[in-house]
Amino acid sequence: MPPRQPSLFGVEASDPTPRDLAGLLAGPGELARMGGTARVDVPVDAGWRVHVLIPELARRGLPATWVATGNGFLVQSAYTTRLVPLADRWRDGPPAGLHLDGQALRLWVAAAGAPSPDGYRLGAGEPPDRTHWAAVGAALRAAGLAAAAPVPGDAVPAYQITGRRRLARLAELVGDPPLAAPPEAWPASPG
Repeated sequence: MPPRQPSLFGVEASDPTPRDLAGLLAGPGELARMGGTARVDVPVDAGWRVHVLIPELARRGLPATWVATGNGFLVQSAYTTRLVPLADRWRDGPPAGLHLDGQALRLWVAAAGAPSPDGYRLGAGEPPDRTHWAAVGAALRAAGLAAAAPVPGDAVPAYQITGRRRLARLAELVGDPPLAAPPEAWPASPG
């Protein structure tokens, strides 16, 4: 089998940085501030997600912890000045020109991605407002992942990615599944 050509925007194309947490904020993540620091809180529904996110945050120089909640887990980065630039950009929601590359999308998939009968869903957390939908939807389109916006009233709002080409693009961008992720939960090229 010939070696796979890395994508220009995939997970192999750039080193991990705190900016990648934009993928968590596009999904279920939320920012918290304390003094001159910030942290990211990410509710997740399964233990494997915790075991993927904690090392992913550590790769970005962000220590993190987790706690069990009534309906899953909460992953929390430490408060740090390293997240202040991200918090400043996201002060009023997704920033203009939001860019979601492979690193950011990998975090989003780890936090709230799931296969669906029609394709793959990227969970949006609390029902986002229409401005949030439009900005995140535009960033997904720019990444080659045009997705249906969350529908008000969905039990778990999510962007729905469908179509062989888009699903293959998502799999290409986020790379191979982490060891802790169930392979069936991770995006794969349609075969």
